[in-house]
Order: sequence, then structure tokens, then C-alpha cells
Amino acid sequence: MKLHEQAVARGARPHWLGYLGVDDVKRTAAAFIERGATSFGQWINPEGLEAAVLRDPGGALVAVAKSAREYPSPESAWCLLHTSNAERATTDYRDLFDWCFGEAFDLGAHGRFHPFAWDAADVGAMTELRPGVHAQWLFHFAVRDVDLAADEVRASGGVVGDVVTTPDGKRVAICDDPQGAAFALMG
Repeated sequence: MKLHEQAVARGARPHWLGYLGVDDVKRTAAAFIERGATSFGQWINPEGLEAAVLRDPGGALVAVAKSAREYPSPESAWCLLHTSNAERATTDYRDLFDWCFGEAFDLGAHGRFHPFAWDAADVGAMTELRPGVHAQWLFHFAVRDVDLAADEVRASGGVVGDVVTTPDGKRVAICDDPQGAAFALMG
């Protein structure tokens, strides 16, 4: 989807935008705003998707949405929130979306991670900002071979940065697509 002209005028970079399913978009957006989020407006698209785009209190963009029909949803392997205040973010997302948080773990130079789950399965984590990283949701997509997928990213004009190994042995490559939108590959 093309960035809105007002976002481009404010200097917005290309990015992935995650949508959190909610029963009541207006109520959830208002509750998030009460906690310090900024609203970029609400809308309903022609297919009946009602959504509100917000900048959460930690600075990351996120949307809350309710659909009149079922949309296909590509599953991400992991969702990582880089935020200015992980402790506050865990409270906000737990209270607003009923997420469960597990024991935090430390990845040394990569920071301290606060894993979260819904439906009993860990699906992501939250971490404090590090130098050179802006507040954002970083979506990790599952691949069979991280090195082969990283080669494909480079071949298409994207950039592959750090490759890290998680505590459970998975390899992760942090990437930018050819337009500069950050994402990750997870083996």
C-alpha cells in the first residue's frame, strides 16, 4: 500500500503495519489514546474493514481493526516491538489486548526481551530501543533457509544487516526491503 501523502510530508519511511483484531475499534482506539497513543484517524475501506491507525505511547505505529469479512492473513513467525519503554508497553498491551507475558530474557548487546503470547503460544516480544533502531514493530517471516532467503533479499535490491541466533537456536536475519521497510527472516 502506498504511504499517505501526509505521512510522506512528515518524513515517514516505508514500513510494515500490523493490524490487531478488536471487537470495537472506536473504544479500543480511545482507550489507547487515553494511555498516550496518537491517532492518525479511523476509516472503513470498501471491503468493510474498519480500522484506526495509531502511534502507541512508545512511538511504534500499529492499527486496530474489525473486519466485516474474513481477510487472508499471512502469519508472521514472530513480532518484535522496539519501544522507548518496554515495561509500559507490556502493561498497555496486556491491559488493552489481554496478552500474556512470560519471563524476560537477555540477549546481551541485543537487549532484554519480554515475550508475549495469545492463545497460549509465544508470538513475539518487546524490547527497549537500541542506538540506531527506531520505535517499530519488526515482523519476522519464517523461511526454510535464512542464508538462501537473505541472498534473495540482496538480489531484489534489499539490504541484509545483522544475523543473530536466538536462545532456542533459530537464526534471524534483519533486513530492509528495496524500499527501506524493515523486516526479519527467521529460520
